Formats: sequence, C-alpha cells, structure tokens
Amino acid sequence: MRIEGNQVPGLCSAGTTKEMRNARKKVLAPNPATAGNDAGAPTAPATGGEGEPHSRHREARLGSTDKELKSGAAAADSVRTAPGTPRQRGEVMDAAGGSRNTLPRPCHVLVLLNPRGGKGKALQLFRSHVQPLLAQADVSFTLMLTERRNHARELVRAEDLRRWDALVVMSGDGLIHEVVNGLMERPDWETAIQKPLCSLPAGSGNAVAASLNYYAGYEQVTKEDLLTNCTQLLCRRLLAPMDLLSLQTACGQRLFSVLSLAWGFIADVDLESEKFRRLGEMRFTLGACLRLVALRTYRGSLAYLPAETLASRRGPSPALAPQDPADTHVVPLEQPVPPHWTVVPEQDFVLVLALLHSHLASDLFTAPMGRCSAGAMHLFYVRAGVSRAMLLRLFLAMEKGRHMECHCPHLVYVPVVAFRLEPKDGKGVFTVDGELLISEAVQGQVLPNYFWMVSGYREPPPSLKPQPSPRRKSQQTLPPSERP
Repeated sequence: MRIEGNQVPGLCSAGTTKEMRNARKKVLAPNPATAGNDAGAPTAPATGGEGEPHSRHREARLGSTDKELKSGAAAADSVRTAPGTPRQRGEVMDAAGGSRNTLPRPCHVLVLLNPRGGKGKALQLFRSHVQPLLAQADVSFTLMLTERRNHARELVRAEDLRRWDALVVMSGDGLIHEVVNGLMERPDWETAIQKPLCSLPAGSGNAVAASLNYYAGYEQVTKEDLLTNCTQLLCRRLLAPMDLLSLQTACGQRLFSVLSLAWGFIADVDLESEKFRRLGEMRFTLGACLRLVALRTYRGSLAYLPAETLASRRGPSPALAPQDPADTHVVPLEQPVPPHWTVVPEQDFVLVLALLHSHLASDLFTAPMGRCSAGAMHLFYVRAGVSRAMLLRLFLAMEKGRHMECHCPHLVYVPVVAFRLEPKDGKGVFTVDGELLISEAVQGQVLPNYFWMVSGYREPPPSLKPQPSPRRKSQQTLPPSERP
C-alpha cells in the first residue's frame, strides 16, 4: 500500500519512517512547470528533484498519481568522492551507427527500491548517499518501493517506459533479475529491453554493482563506498552494452540471467544463508563456513561449447540489436549435445558456476581473468575429492581474486558460449542471480550485447556472431578425459 503521512502544504508526504521525516526537512516546493508527460501523469519535477517514495496495489499502474518534489540545495553538502580512478575511455555505438553511449542531461529516472534488501536500510541509504549526488547532476527521479517478491517484475511488465530515461534498481542482484525478466515478458520486449538500467547496491550480494565498479577502474570496495561509486556512474550517464544469459529447463521454463547460474556448494550457501540476511555481506562467509562443515557432493553431467571454438570467426556486429532471443547454439534438452561441444564425464561435483561478470559478491572477485568477450561467460566447476581445507583456502583467496593461484587440481575454469548441466540424483538446487530454481536439467547460452547498463566501461568488447557447426579446437589445459 501507499506510504503516507501528514501532508505539508505544497508538498506531498515523505512517509512516516524516521529517514522520511528527516528528508522532508530538506525538500523545497515542487516546480509545476514541464510538459511531455503522459496524459493524466504528474508533471515532471525540476532537474535534481526528488520523487515521493510510494508503493502500489497490484491493480494500480505505476506512476498514475505520482507527486514529485525538488531536493533541497543543502543536500549537496554530503557529496563524497569515489575511490580509484577510471581506467579507459572509448565509444559505444547503437545499431544504427549513431552515438548511444550516454543518458540525456537532464534526465528523469524511475528508482525501484527494495526497502527490505540487505540490512533493511536501503531507503535510508538512498536519502543519505544517492539523492544528494542526483541533485547535483540534474537527475530527477520517481521512487517506488517494492512490496513483495516479483513486484518489480510485475511493475515493469505493465509500465509505459517512455516516461523514464532509465530504470534504476536499488537492492541486490535479485531485483535486477526481476526487472530484466519483466522487460523480456512484455509484448514489446525488443524495445523494452533497450531501456537503460542502473544498479545501485543495497542488498547483501551486489555482484552486478561490484562488477560495474571493477569495469570502471575503481578499487574493490563494499557497502557505502560501492554505493557512492555506482551513483557517480549514474551521474556521469555513461552506458555500455551487457550480455544476457538465456536459460531453458527440462520442464519448459525460459528465463534470463544477468549474473550467474550456480549449482551445488555456491547455490546451497546462497539459499541457506538467507536467514542471516541482516548480517549483510557477512551472511555468505558464515553460510560458507557452515556448509564446509557438512560438505556435500552432487552427481551430474556437464557439457559446454568453448568460447575458443568461435573466437577465430569473431567479427564486428551492432552493439545492441535485439532480435528474437533464439538460442542458436543449443539443441532441445531431450537431444544429445552437438558433437563439437566438450563433454565432461558424469561424476560427482562440489559446485558448478556459470558467471557473466567479474564478481559473485561485492567482496568475491571470482573472475580475475578479466571480462569475457561479448557472447561468452566464465564457467567454473570443482570436482569431488577436494579437501575442506583447500575449499576454505579458495574461498578466502577469492576476496582478492587470487584463488586461481592456489593451483587446485579439482578446480577447472574455461570460458564458454553455452552449457548444459544435468543433475543425476536430484540433490542440490540451482540459483539464478541468487533466486531459487528447481533441480532439473538446464542449459543456457549467452546473448551478446543485449541490453544497456550505466557503466564506466566505454570500450565495447568484441561481439561473437553465431556460426554454423563450428569445429572443435584445442582448449586450455583440461584433464585428458575432457579435452575435446
């Protein structure tokens, strides 16, 4: 339901929470002028203005009665400087060949915020760390609080996206997952998925935000520092294309991932540590330690299409040109994988992880080998037989991205374009971007450069064009039984 409180003449309510009451003191009267909104929609605020935090019933359309406020000038006093220095600069071009690398100035964004994410302080952090920077940068906003799981998915599936220059997601990785899948479920998904997205970390994992922070050249930071860095990326308005992972399950489900699919140890830790959510990022450390005490193995088979197979035929392609999201590299799950795929013999695994980005959490630098080329992802798996001591060593070293230096013989890494994973004994669960998926055969492939995100990474990675029946090539060092 809508958050309301005592009305102040000339102002809309800022709610009844403590942070809302404090924020009300900084708010000025709204600017009634502007045009160009949808019929019946509220007038846009002056640049740098503030949107009223509110929520909606299931039947109501987002933004139908929004009232927006102008942020006080005093808020600029709390501006902070992002650690680190951006690395590189380039240019991102749209499918038509024109520049599409920045948001307009001024711009108006929709902020979808989960007030229960992480330690439950997202709204307070928005007021203290995000709003002052947006006010300085001529970014006006409307703030929406999500009420339940999949609420954001429902909202973006029904909303008229023309009202916003970008969708800002302030929570953990699960809310970005909801938003992207909601956009892909729209009848106009080809247009909807091109609406720029921004990730502001306020959850417990925040892997997407941490990866974007890394791509921008900033030092690895967490908590408020990471939030400040990502907000400054939004203020700079720079956009970059991002890959999407298309997934199919044995029961016929189709879904999309912006980060990862995990099975085994990582998925168990992710789900079992939910009860420690109030600990924030520490929940994963505690969950990992508890799972190490009772280490499990999972029987299954794995196959993948190595990225190297297609790399030699890579050519230029538009940065963003969504077409029917057909999975061109996979065949139906009831059929054997194509002969040019690499097949891992059926065995016991400790974990399998398909990862699109550099980080698995804000303090887990999982892919230090760098960002994959467009159309490829990182695939890690750990075989049964690894000791608890080695697993703990890998986990601790991952904070600085040094786990590959442990030379663990049970850990295998390869960049891939597509994969198939088939659990054999029904044990374990999958997580997709941290969200639960039932344990059954699943396969996926990367859709290159499929949507836009606010990012400090300007030079687009090379794209991969689908090729018919590519021949196998020698892979990086793998066990003899798995070499193609």
